[in-house]
Amino acid sequence: MSFSTALSIAASGMRSQASRITHVSENIANADTPGYRRKLVSFEPDRAPDATPGSVTTGRVRLDQTPLPQVYDPAHPLADETGHYAGSNVDMVVEIADARQAQRSYEANLRVFDQVRQMSSSLSDLLRR
Repeated sequence: MSFSTALSIAASGMRSQASRITHVSENIANADTPGYRRKLVSFEPDRAPDATPGSVTTGRVRLDQTPLPQVYDPAHPLADETGHYAGSNVDMVVEIADARQAQRSYEANLRVFDQVRQMSSSLSDLLRR
């Protein structure tokens, strides 16, 4: 595997995890928004014509189809005649766990990127001697 291939794969992982962190952040920000459905991000192999084999990209963003909880608050403007309205299906524990996992995966890809860059620099130094 060449240095540029390894750098490209690590960079695609960082881009994908950054996108995941963005969607997790949106979920957390909208956890109390009535009717909000959690966004789900999946990863898939990058099939672009110029893509490096082994690189990944984010797939289509999907909405979590689990039922929205019914919240009882007769004073809420969206409440129906029974005093209920549709809440959000965002679970903060799950979102925080997803955010930590995405952060750690991003950091792992960053370490790979830095290691490859350092190896490339060391090789260049050796070849100059």
